[in-house]
Amino acid sequence: MEALEPARGAAARRGIAAYLLANVAGLADDMLTYLVERIPEAGADAELRGLTLGSCSSNLEAALSMVRHGIDVAAAEAPVTALEHARAMASRGHSVDVMLRFYRLGHEYFTEKLSESLTDPAYDPAVALRTFIELEQFGFRYVDRISSLVAAEYVAELDRRQNRARAERAEVVGALLAGERVDIARAERVLGHRLTGRQIGFVCWGDDRGVDLERIAGQVGRFLGAGHSLVVADGPLAVWGWAAVTGKVRTSLMGMATEISSESRSVHIAVGSSSPGAAGFRTSHLEALRTRRVIELSGRVAPSITQFSDVALVDAISRDLDGARAFVSAQLGALARNDVKERGERDALLAVLDAQGSLATAARTLGIHRNTVLQRMRRAEERRGRPATVELAELHAALRVCDVLGASVLREQ
Repeated sequence: MEALEPARGAAARRGIAAYLLANVAGLADDMLTYLVERIPEAGADAELRGLTLGSCSSNLEAALSMVRHGIDVAAAEAPVTALEHARAMASRGHSVDVMLRFYRLGHEYFTEKLSESLTDPAYDPAVALRTFIELEQFGFRYVDRISSLVAAEYVAELDRRQNRARAERAEVVGALLAGERVDIARAERVLGHRLTGRQIGFVCWGDDRGVDLERIAGQVGRFLGAGHSLVVADGPLAVWGWAAVTGKVRTSLMGMATEISSESRSVHIAVGSSSPGAAGFRTSHLEALRTRRVIELSGRVAPSITQFSDVALVDAISRDLDGARAFVSAQLGALARNDVKERGERDALLAVLDAQGSLATAARTLGIHRNTVLQRMRRAEERRGRPATVELAELHAALRVCDVLGASVLREQ
């Protein structure tokens, strides 16, 4: 008698599967209603509702057919409609968790139907219980396998869409930076960025791969006055950003370091000037890149926040670096040596010129005595070989270039 139990159990499983298969269309309709009541996204539009119904029908038919014919659950493959349903969920921006709820709740529905089917008094209670447990285990394993397959397809579809979006965005950014004519409405839609009003381009970069540069770029944009910034990766250690500003544009970056995250303390930030429209998108970005070039040329290690307006003169003079070195040497003479004494004398002379000749102001700026400033200024003139009043504008420019670029334009001893 005991030898007959497994056979009776197998016959019961196949009988239940055949019974449910005979009404699979009705079960699918009922399951759809069950899911829509519990997952609002399921009935969001006609296409998704139709795919949900198709997925219910094909999964029920596949699972029940496997039970009826004794096919191992390891052979199960995700039905075409289930895969298309996963792609549709990804395209609509629903999370993978929402998509997997369809399978968790579908399993719940399937369990209820099994329970109802095994309440017939004709079934031996022991056989009915064993059959329920075995079918429930099969249902769980089937859902576990299929949900993994559709989740993988969901992720793949999301990647495909994100790659297409990135490629389209890169194409539009490239066209704008190349100065090509673009459809502004389409460009704004693709970028999610307004191209009217004033544009401020900026660059964030560093050496620490663990720093979230995109987050810092968002904070920079908010400081500049934009609720949302366009951010594009430039390799693993840099990002390009743009802020579209409609209100008053900040003319100073003082205070930015205290308003953005502590992570920024390991990052360089270069900011272009504000400039209008799509042309300004390109112009300000190029200024930010030129600012970055100056910062890197200076050999500055400590993190920095620099506006293009602060280094525009240095950028212009240093485009031809050999020419910049020759210009500095011609203007400063022996003062152009890369040494501590010469550096102190250059600093004093630059501070006096910045203060339009005021020794007192220069002393306050440098934090030294007025007489010390005067002494260093006189020694600087001696090394130069002529007074500071000779070619004053050129002298001031050469000192500014030395102050920013340092060793890049100075002679070794």
